[in-house]
Amino acid sequence: MLASFAKKIFGSANERRLKSYKPKVAAINALEPQTRALSDAELAGKTAQFRAELSAGKTLDDLLVPAFAVVREAARRVLGQRHFDVQLIGGMVLHEGAIAEMRTGEGKTLVATLATYLNALPGTGVHVVTVNDYLARRDAEWMGRVYGFLGLSTGIIVHGVEDEERRRSYAADVTYGTNNEFGFDYLRDNMKYELSQMVQRGHAFAIVDEVDSILIDEARTPLIISGPSDDKSDLYNLIDKVMPRLDREDYEVDEKQRATSLTEIGNEHIEELLRAAGVEIEGSLYEAANVTIVHHVNQALRAHKLFQRDKDYIVRNGEVVIIDEFTGRMMPGRRYSEGLHQALEAKERVQVQPENVTLASITFQNYFRLYKKLAGMTGTASTEADEFAEIYKLDVVDIPTNLPVRRLDEDDEVYRSAEEKLRAIVREIEAANAKMQPLLVGTTSIEKSEQLAEAMKREGYRQIDFSQPQALQKLYEAARKGEPSKLFAVLNARFHEQEAYIVAEAGVPGAITIATNMAGRGTDIKLGGNVDMRVSQECEGLPEGAEREAREAEIRAEVDTFKAKAIAAGGLYIIGTERHESRRIDNQLRGRSGRQGDPGRSKFFLSLKDDLMRIFGSERMESMLVKLGLKEDEAIVHPWINKALEKAQQKVEARNFDMRKNILKYDNVMNDQRKVVFEQRREMMAKDSLEEMVGEMREGVVDDLVSRAVPRDSYPEAWDVEGLARGVVESFNVEAPVADWTKEEGIDEEALRERLQKAVDESYAARAARNGPDLTRYIEKQIVLQALDHLWREHLVTLDHLRQVVGWRGMAQRDPLNEYKSEAFELFDELIAQLRQTVTAQLSRVEVAFEAPEAPEGGFAEAFAPAPAPLETALSFAPAAALDEGGATATLQRPSPDAGLAGDYPKVGRNQPCPCGSGKKYKHCHGVLT
Repeated sequence: MLASFAKKIFGSANERRLKSYKPKVAAINALEPQTRALSDAELAGKTAQFRAELSAGKTLDDLLVPAFAVVREAARRVLGQRHFDVQLIGGMVLHEGAIAEMRTGEGKTLVATLATYLNALPGTGVHVVTVNDYLARRDAEWMGRVYGFLGLSTGIIVHGVEDEERRRSYAADVTYGTNNEFGFDYLRDNMKYELSQMVQRGHAFAIVDEVDSILIDEARTPLIISGPSDDKSDLYNLIDKVMPRLDREDYEVDEKQRATSLTEIGNEHIEELLRAAGVEIEGSLYEAANVTIVHHVNQALRAHKLFQRDKDYIVRNGEVVIIDEFTGRMMPGRRYSEGLHQALEAKERVQVQPENVTLASITFQNYFRLYKKLAGMTGTASTEADEFAEIYKLDVVDIPTNLPVRRLDEDDEVYRSAEEKLRAIVREIEAANAKMQPLLVGTTSIEKSEQLAEAMKREGYRQIDFSQPQALQKLYEAARKGEPSKLFAVLNARFHEQEAYIVAEAGVPGAITIATNMAGRGTDIKLGGNVDMRVSQECEGLPEGAEREAREAEIRAEVDTFKAKAIAAGGLYIIGTERHESRRIDNQLRGRSGRQGDPGRSKFFLSLKDDLMRIFGSERMESMLVKLGLKEDEAIVHPWINKALEKAQQKVEARNFDMRKNILKYDNVMNDQRKVVFEQRREMMAKDSLEEMVGEMREGVVDDLVSRAVPRDSYPEAWDVEGLARGVVESFNVEAPVADWTKEEGIDEEALRERLQKAVDESYAARAARNGPDLTRYIEKQIVLQALDHLWREHLVTLDHLRQVVGWRGMAQRDPLNEYKSEAFELFDELIAQLRQTVTAQLSRVEVAFEAPEAPEGGFAEAFAPAPAPLETALSFAPAAALDEGGATATLQRPSPDAGLAGDYPKVGRNQPCPCGSGKKYKHCHGVLT
């Protein structure tokens, strides 16, 4: 009561914040006449002037007003687009490191140029993050013209770009790319062996477009770089064959928790089926020896009973491709972990790929928290404001629209069955299409899209074939005549390539577009169609000149005519075929209509069999509706139903938030360790010599050995002399007279430690002298880095296994998270001790045999830098005890001065065989030296 009274007097927090920006907006507007009077050269010269002012002590906040005025004028000259006042406010919100919530069609892409330009002035780089490669390319080319005009460089990071190109893109003032590529580059950089090979140069400022999709929807999925493990495809195929023979009472499915489990009857039945299929089971199925089989059975059960083809994944070109549950987009290259993907491959009878072992991983939550300053843009963030504030410390600011929203959002219609709902949707489409109103029909999955498409075909509609050139010509002809074309387009993960084109033309009068809810994000639906899209499609191949100009003018005139017809028909009509579990996704679908003051309407059609209704207690509602006398093909429409559904959605959102928060709590433990390891690794790569560190490692190993062999405050008779001598040989490859020393009068623990330290240091110094100081320093660095990587990979696997089982500790009234933290800390301590032991043992056995006597120009580091692999092979990471006493010998060939380095070869393609005859690709051999 008091809060609402205060809000009426003082305004909401959002309104007060918006009010605080108005003086700056007025100041930018006041600068417009003098900025417009500048020549192109003078306007571009402002960048150098701003950078000089920064060097002189001014801050970015001091430069905000003039910098925004310059960007606004540059965009007007280069793109023909002038920032509205509300867009200036959006730019200020981004600069402050917050989320600007702006409705669809309000020009978020243009808004980003303001904060991007200002924050690119210090030269530390700005990353603009998009959801897919198409948007990254489009925005980089489109907005890159503004940055280029003002003297800033623009880079782009998309799938398939080589390292050298990535390095150049990250070195640019502004870098556009996808969230996946930025995250994977970070992980790959921390697996490199030289600083010069790394591509990223830091994390100063990032603007995340569609921030809710990246930081909320994808937050549960970690980015993982993995390598193949043992091939178990036969076992997957064997287990898959028995799954269809399970009876319904053999298993339980919990759709709320997305989990499956075998019942007691099912456990006995599956054991019989597996034995009959020839799977070797030792004793009972649940004995420790059969843990792998049980794991595979559980994953196969999930694959068959929980995951549906064309909803959760599709099969394309003989591969199982995951479909993003929120965007409906394919995610090629992504694979489910823990054997689930292999179970799906076995189920779909495609080739089963080997399981992978994690080499490096990070969640988007932790990757984006690396940035010193983070900002985001989206049309729908308010419903997740609490999560943004708690996880990322980001405020959400709701920016008002440039023109009032004229869209009419109607109450939901609820039917008893899915069939009734489908018939009602087709009737509604028929009615809207008859008056040439453009329609966008949103579905929650590919499967639902195709069911609706089939229902449409039964009513005489034809699906547009986008594999044909000029696929939309018949639609345009019908729009010109003002007659319904009876044509519809389907947009889902199957037609990913044409996504932007299909969505852009959804505003043509009479157009019917069926799309998964989030498909086409980033592409506006303009009433009448999209001029630029049509020009690129219909004028392709036409040379610049009078003919092309005339055709472009025709298209513009026709789009204007179509727009008038679409507005007269009521604007874009959004039909939702069911509610998504998140209110945000529904709001995004609605938001496609009514952009920039256009008219529009939206309505959701629901049935009691929809996932959300079914999972959240529709039985009572169904019996109530039957009692009320609801007949077939009749709908119930009431605001109360909308409120009840919103409450169900809020419950799901809260549960999903808890899940993401829980994942983050566990990942934070690994993240703290990841930061330490990656930071140490970079420091090691930056140093010319690790001699001091290697010496400290030897001291640490000596301390460990002596501490284990010599009990505190004990006499020499109680010492484990034999074990100490054996440990010295295993760890240092040194035969020390430990037994003789312990027999001397007055020997104590400290004296023993000093003698051992002296002996191992002398032995190592002699070995280093034989190998040469330059080469020894290089080998030390390579072995330390490789040992660290190897142990870190094993540590990740161990933590992963610990995380899977630590939940059972809750049965003993112990907090699983605290248990995980303490055990992870102990495991990290073990990793450090193992690193000391492994590095010391390896270095104590390295002997280098040179086949050619001449030294190369530039020293050994340059000669051997391209090829850490031979060292890694020769010095494999066996336990110290397993190394033979004679030591491992790495035979490395010194190139002679006339051996023909990279520069002496003719022009060679990076992927062609190296001319030196090694059999390797040029980029992996002498090409590394170029």
